[in-house]
Amino acid sequence: MNTESPVSRRAALCGIVVALAVPSGLVTACSSSGSPSTGSTPTKGGSTPTGSAGSSPAKLVALADVPEGGGAVVDGPGGTKIVVARLSATEVKAYDATCPHQGSTVGEPSGGTITCPSHGSQFGASDGKVKKGPATSGLRAVGVRVDGDQVVLT
Repeated sequence: MNTESPVSRRAALCGIVVALAVPSGLVTACSSSGSPSTGSTPTKGGSTPTGSAGSSPAKLVALADVPEGGGAVVDGPGGTKIVVARLSATEVKAYDATCPHQGSTVGEPSGGTITCPSHGSQFGASDGKVKKGPATSGLRAVGVRVDGDQVVLT
C-alpha cells in the first residue's frame, strides 16, 4: 500500500519557484486551492523574467496586446497564468488567473468582468472581487505597471 500523498503539479512548480529564490512578490502567484486547473484559455505574449533581481522589470505582455476595456491571459513566471485587465489607456490591473473555486483558468476580461469558464464565477476586472459565485473569494492581485509599451511585473 502506497502511503505517500501525491504532489500536484502546482505544488511542485511552487516548490521549484521557491527553490530558485525568485523575488518574494512572485511566489504569491502560486495557488493553494488544492485542485489542478481544469479549464484552459489561449494565452498571449508573455515572457519569464531573466537576469538578477536588480535587472529590468519582467515583461508580461505588450500594452497593445491588451485591449482597452478588456484584457488578456498571459504566461507569468514559473508557469503561472496571469489575467491582465486594461481599465483605461494607461491603467492596468492583474490577477492570478486561477479561479479560487476549483482551480480553473479564468477567461479574458470583457465588459469589466472576468469569468471562469468552468462554473461561471465572475470577478470584477478593476478589483478582482467576486461578482457572482460559486467562488466565495476573489482573485489574488499581482503587482503590475505600464512601462513604456509593456505591462511589467512590479
